[in-house]
Amino acid sequence: MISYIVSNTNLPELSVKNTLALLKEDCTIPFISRYRKERTGNLDEVQIADIVKYKEQFEALEKRKETILKALTEQEVLTAALEQKIRGAVDITTLEDLYLPYKKSRKTKAEKARQQGLEPLAKIIMSQNANDIESVAYRYVKGDVTSVDDALEGARHIISEWINERTDFRNQIRYQLERFAVISTKVVKAKESEEDAQKFRDYFDWNESLSRIPSHRLLAILRAESEGFIKTKIEIDDERALNKMESRLIRSNNDCAEQIQQALKDAYKRLLLPSLSNEALQNAKAKADEAAISVFAKNLKQLLLGSPLGEKRVLAIDPGFRTGCKVVCLDAQGNLKHNETIYPHPPQNDSSGAIKKISTLTEAYKIEAIAIGNGTASRETESLIRRIHFKNDIQVFVVSEAGASIYSASKIAREEFPNYDVTVRGAVSIGRRLQDPLAELVKIEPKSIGVGQYQHDVDQTKLKNELDRVVESCVNAVGVNINTASKSLLSYVSGIGEKLAENIVDYRSENGAFKSRQTILKVSRLGNKAFEQGAAFLRIKDAENPLDDSAVHPESYAIVEQMASDLGKTVKELIGNSAIIKQIDLKKYCTETVGLPTLEDIIKELEKPGLDIREQAKVFTFNQNIRTIDDLREGQLLPGIINNITNFGAFVDVGIKESGLIHISNLSDGFVSDVNAHVHLHQQVIVKVLEVDKTRKRIQLKLHN
Repeated sequence: MISYIVSNTNLPELSVKNTLALLKEDCTIPFISRYRKERTGNLDEVQIADIVKYKEQFEALEKRKETILKALTEQEVLTAALEQKIRGAVDITTLEDLYLPYKKSRKTKAEKARQQGLEPLAKIIMSQNANDIESVAYRYVKGDVTSVDDALEGARHIISEWINERTDFRNQIRYQLERFAVISTKVVKAKESEEDAQKFRDYFDWNESLSRIPSHRLLAILRAESEGFIKTKIEIDDERALNKMESRLIRSNNDCAEQIQQALKDAYKRLLLPSLSNEALQNAKAKADEAAISVFAKNLKQLLLGSPLGEKRVLAIDPGFRTGCKVVCLDAQGNLKHNETIYPHPPQNDSSGAIKKISTLTEAYKIEAIAIGNGTASRETESLIRRIHFKNDIQVFVVSEAGASIYSASKIAREEFPNYDVTVRGAVSIGRRLQDPLAELVKIEPKSIGVGQYQHDVDQTKLKNELDRVVESCVNAVGVNINTASKSLLSYVSGIGEKLAENIVDYRSENGAFKSRQTILKVSRLGNKAFEQGAAFLRIKDAENPLDDSAVHPESYAIVEQMASDLGKTVKELIGNSAIIKQIDLKKYCTETVGLPTLEDIIKELEKPGLDIREQAKVFTFNQNIRTIDDLREGQLLPGIINNITNFGAFVDVGIKESGLIHISNLSDGFVSDVNAHVHLHQQVIVKVLEVDKTRKRIQLKLHN
């Protein structure tokens, strides 16, 4: 396993070995990367996640080997040489090729020919020594074989199967497919005029190198095919592929050569090409999935680490026309204090009543900020709010609603607000997203948040695993206030999980706030292992020991106490005092298990304990004259917010229903290889309108520097 992981990751062998040992001890990725740097050689979370990935791949490969060996043993065909080859296989493709000759279906043409006694004839043909093969074949005309042609055809089916099973031929065609395959598409004429087909219009007649097709384009083509609008085909130069095999197979110029040639063409068209072109497409799809999942993971990370407003009292509005705007008032901890509905827009048009109500609520609940959902009637509601003259300075934010409806109908929302309908829950979610995006978004299944490309078309297990890892990474990077965190947020803390998160919330309800990290051990079923993994990521505000509100692990408290003692100070006097901290000689505190990486992390934490790695939320205002796509003109400069990033560019919310696209070529005047190097999610930007296609509702933008 270690050599397999090292060969795939190029990480040091000792780092891999020690990381595997830590994983075996049930340590989590965030814990290992943050608090076991000496043992891993300072590996980061991505490198440790790679070790986990290749560990799982290796285990799956070994499991498949055992299944195959068992099947071959039962068939009584396992030889020592074959077992050695199987055990030595380093990838699933090689393994399945070795198993292929023994994985026979009883319904194949070759198997039927064998049952008719034609295998000896096939062997004679393959020897290429018989000059009058028809005379030889005549001896096999009996029973179901009624003619020489039948006998030769059956023998060719057997030869075709042998050719199909040859690993060298399979690898040769794989090589051709890998380098020269072209994916082509044709529209299904019967569906060409359908409205839903128009979004795939670009692929009605398309061809491109399979090895170079961008992931988003391949996924779009495969979706169009799955929806029945196009047909796809994978093609290579058939003549070239056949000639290469023929030169290695045929060494005579007699009747046998002609039979082998026919069998070769049959093997290629009927067996090799369909199977291996499908394999090539699946490999391309797997790569496209990986690229799409990577984009989604990057976006999700940026979204989860979005700027929090912090503990402020918020009035949140879920806008609407006919059904009105749902208004809720939240305290600084996100608790619901009041809710009602206003009707400022058509058909009721009670804007004066709405303004009066909002003014009253902001004063009654001492509101510090207003959050408006960015869905239907958002711009109209924002315009209304900006007309109000508040007594105090109240910031107004437009907040993404993506996934809010999923949350409002979820079990989590029903448990928290059993007496309120989905509209109230949705408005609460909008307000809480402003206060702390991370704490609120963890309640929603990550793929429902809507930042990515073709998330429903990729491998769902891989997507879920990667997104869960991102959420876990973000939650632990920020840290969690154990006395205010929801069950959903706590469940992502290293070593905690759903059951212990529930037990923490129950303990809090029965005993009040946690006063120290040590108290966490009193939670039902939370043992030493869970405490070791999670304690440093759980923060306790205003604790007696100030280290309880920091990322310093409890196992290192004694080191900090020694540092303070050596300087003649208390731990409280040490925290945040850069002048004193700079006097500490770290080498003095190194031990066999604690080295400079850990000590340097401790010093950083002492200088700025519990520092939130996220930026503060900033107010943003759209161009008030732009309400619909009809208001856009080429050449306009508009403020916007990046709301999605893909491999081919970034989508921008300019304050209307449709998002515009900055194609990767329009992010800079120079060449751009990575969209994320130029923009990030929720970044406030100025864009220039290049083109407006009102029919297809597409807006082309350029990043204005």
